[in-house]
Amino acid sequence: MALRSPVPLVACGALLVAVACSINMDEVAGQACSEDSECPSLYACTATGVSGQRTCEVIYPPRYTELDGGGTDAGPVPTYCDDVQPILAATCVGACHGADTSGSGLSTFRLDYYEPTGNGVPGARAKALRIRVRASDSKDMPPAGNPAPTAEQRAVLARWVAGGAPLCGPDAGP
Repeated sequence: MALRSPVPLVACGALLVAVACSINMDEVAGQACSEDSECPSLYACTATGVSGQRTCEVIYPPRYTELDGGGTDAGPVPTYCDDVQPILAATCVGACHGADTSGSGLSTFRLDYYEPTGNGVPGARAKALRIRVRASDSKDMPPAGNPAPTAEQRAVLARWVAGGAPLCGPDAGP
């Protein structure tokens, strides 16, 4: 029995990886819609920002909305002010998801604030589930070549979302 050359198999595998890597979840997220049927599975047509514009956004099955980002023994729920904002500032805001969007070209949301103050562009609170999907679950954000959160920081982001994405702790003041 003659052995075949592995070259075609390797070439097919490389092609499959290239195609799979080129599929980006962000191609759907933020797409305008008027009803759920206009979004693919795992996405829902939701109102975002003060304008009420509806866009396709990632959704989770119910089990992901329970506190599963570290279990009940993981300590207090992280807050945006104390725990999450520094992680987002170091790894997400830069030239992508802050005032400067030259790195991403995406100005449909910002992660340098919790909620908008008049500009209508959703902040971290509105994008909490998306933050969890991209930074903690699929770990495809930030893109290669950019500062990335540690495994512990990714777990903090997941626990923050699972805990309801609170703004600040009880002792944060007004």
